[in-house]
Amino acid sequence: MTLVHDRRGTGDPLLLLHGLGSRRQVWEPLFDELAGRYELWSVDLPGFGASPPLTATRTTISTLTDAVHQFAAAEGLDRPHVAGNSLGGGIALELAARGAVRSATAFAPIGFWSTRERQWCQASMRNIRTLGGVARPALPALVGNPVTRTLLLGQFYGRPWRLDPQTTIEATDALIGAAGFDDACDDFEGYLAPESAADNVPVTIVWGSRDGLLLPRQLNRARRRLPRARHLMFAGSGHIPMADDPAASARAIAETAR
Repeated sequence: MTLVHDRRGTGDPLLLLHGLGSRRQVWEPLFDELAGRYELWSVDLPGFGASPPLTATRTTISTLTDAVHQFAAAEGLDRPHVAGNSLGGGIALELAARGAVRSATAFAPIGFWSTRERQWCQASMRNIRTLGGVARPALPALVGNPVTRTLLLGQFYGRPWRLDPQTTIEATDALIGAAGFDDACDDFEGYLAPESAADNVPVTIVWGSRDGLLLPRQLNRARRRLPRARHLMFAGSGHIPMADDPAASARAIAETAR
């Protein structure tokens, strides 16, 4: 499976997996911290970013996990470390449950929700994608102002006023154009994270205290479901801690990999 990816750094291989509607560039705030210790492979999942969608099968959590597993094998990556955010966090835990990775760090991963929390996540993502398309002509002006940028993105980021406007526009375009979005979002229904994810490899699960998409109380459910994992709460971070606190996010990955 060929996936569009960026590769940099030296050391043990580390796969970086983005969330629903996102793209590989979401990991860039961590590159300076991690590239001196790991060979980083930040990938666009099939149907997201610049990677073409799956054609022989539906885009589901299982088929996305298969695609990442096959990509790693094709690139000669023998049980790499993996870190993922949201949907990517769920895939990271699935890979850990398969024994396909040496360690897994999951930032606000899917699969620890109640039914209502899952429905909230799905509705929020669908609405923000629709609104992004409608508001796209006015987006440069909206995100160019720190106040309106904060109002628009406060559900996802703990410190949205710090975000770069151009990066925000490009991320919105990736969300709007994600061919794999609908199938993957539909597949959230009934999904629970694998209980065996932390049985045989080191696993860390991170939540942000200001996560408005996958609510921080889900960390308590993660503790019960994966008692062998390490569980962290980042004060002041949102659903994408890599943007809000890059140093702490990089540290969490490195400590798990060790």
